[in-house]
Amino acid sequence: MGSSFPLFEIILYAMIAGFLILKLRGVLGRRTGHEKQRPDPFTAPEAANESEQDNVVALPERAPIDVDSIDERDPLTATLMRIKLADPQFDEKEFAGGARGAFEMIVQSYADGDVDTLKSLVSGPLYGGFVQAIEEREQANETQETTIVSFRSAEITGAELDGNEARVTVEFVTEQVKATRDADGKVVDGDPDKIEVLTDIWTFERDVRSSDPNWELVAARVPEE
Repeated sequence: MGSSFPLFEIILYAMIAGFLILKLRGVLGRRTGHEKQRPDPFTAPEAANESEQDNVVALPERAPIDVDSIDERDPLTATLMRIKLADPQFDEKEFAGGARGAFEMIVQSYADGDVDTLKSLVSGPLYGGFVQAIEEREQANETQETTIVSFRSAEITGAELDGNEARVTVEFVTEQVKATRDADGKVVDGDPDKIEVLTDIWTFERDVRSSDPNWELVAARVPEE
């Protein structure tokens, strides 16, 4: 009898522990594999179902790059070729499309004050500048409205490869409508009825050895007048 009582206590504690774990799962929830993830503009979307996958045509693999074919007289093309050598998945046309998507997401997130989305696409120092500008706007009880009407161009204008760090610069020429309103809804900057043609020069960076395909915005400027 003396040895059965401790065994009974162990079983009882195990049952209580199991009950608490089930309660915690009910309160905190569990991942089901269907949670929405923040879209990565630099990654091609996957087919939604098997029927769509059946319609996908496999493209031939890209031909290997001949190092001897790199023309040093064209620095931009030569550097892009070196980035391809370091990261065979890199394609400048696909990158330009992804950069355009990132531009739209970042511009809209800044206007909306969505710091979470900005954090996933913008590097630390530049992200801090975005956050400071958003906080100053909020303290002034101002809101910003930004609409990208169209893209005139999104062209790669520069590239660097420093060790494993690749940097690619894109010049965006867009048509935008921008306006800032105060707490009463009065326009204090910009014009909600005017389309402006704006030029932005953004530089994106990525470690080519990283498994993360996402590029981060590390610099943003406008052309010098």
